[in-house]
Amino acid sequence: MTGIETLTILLGQNERQRDVAFTAHQRAQTAAEAALGQAEQLRTYRREYEQRWRLQFCREGKIELVHCYQSFMERLTQAVEQQVRVAENAGQQVQHALATLRDTELRCASVRKLIERRQAEQRLSADRRDQKQTDEAASRAAWNRLGSTRPAPLM
Repeated sequence: MTGIETLTILLGQNERQRDVAFTAHQRAQTAAEAALGQAEQLRTYRREYEQRWRLQFCREGKIELVHCYQSFMERLTQAVEQQVRVAENAGQQVQHALATLRDTELRCASVRKLIERRQAEQRLSADRRDQKQTDEAASRAAWNRLGSTRPAPLM
């Protein structure tokens, strides 16, 4: 197995790892967007709920109803805060997945560059070999022409 074949196999492995990292990044990004969307939905619901009950309390405000409202708002606020933490965690996972993806892309690019360099070296070596063979053939042909134009030695 030649060096370039080995590097090509390595490139294939790195590209598979990059593809896995890309998929993981997409999944993390989708999860983060979903978490942010849920957090925003909870915030919106909380605002609407507050507005709806403010109007209700302006008309009448029984103490049992106020306690129930306050208890529900407390739980709703906790749910919003928890979902915000989930969204922040998902955002961190996206950043981690992105860093992993960049690392794998960098490895792929490095191996590709190394393959290109090795191929260029092989082409240069082959060109030099061809040039050397051409020069030697031309030199032999020149010697042969010189040899055929010399007078025969006297004996």
